[in-house]
Amino acid sequence: MKKIIQLMLVPMLLILATPAYSTPVSMTLKCGQDDEATQKDLETAATKWLKAAKGMKGGENVELYLHFPVVAQMGEIDFSFVLTAPSIVEWAVFMDGYKGSEAQKLDKEWDELATCADSALWKTIKLEVPAPKPKKTTK
Repeated sequence: MKKIIQLMLVPMLLILATPAYSTPVSMTLKCGQDDEATQKDLETAATKWLKAAKGMKGGENVELYLHFPVVAQMGEIDFSFVLTAPSIVEWAVFMDGYKGSEAQKLDKEWDELATCADSALWKTIKLEVPAPKPKKTTK
């Protein structure tokens, strides 16, 4: 998890150059699972971490997903750790308070289960199909 914090530095610097949109953002980390760790171990540690993160200013609305492949050519990664926030502003507030937080203290437990060596912060755009226009009826 120590690596996670280091990898978050670049996206945080990008925040300074990005206008404060209300568009959701997602941080995706590519992770390798330690040989002795189980998926249940990862879920348990991630749930503890999420509980701590939600207790932080800016973290109240974050969501966490672990993406495990069903069918894939993943290369050297075993799963993805995906953290979402409703806006880049909330993300920045969350990251600003991360150092010394309860969530950061739980990073050590995560480091015993997985190594997350690469990350990216993504702007998320949800697409929807417009509702069909009502048909005109004739009498």
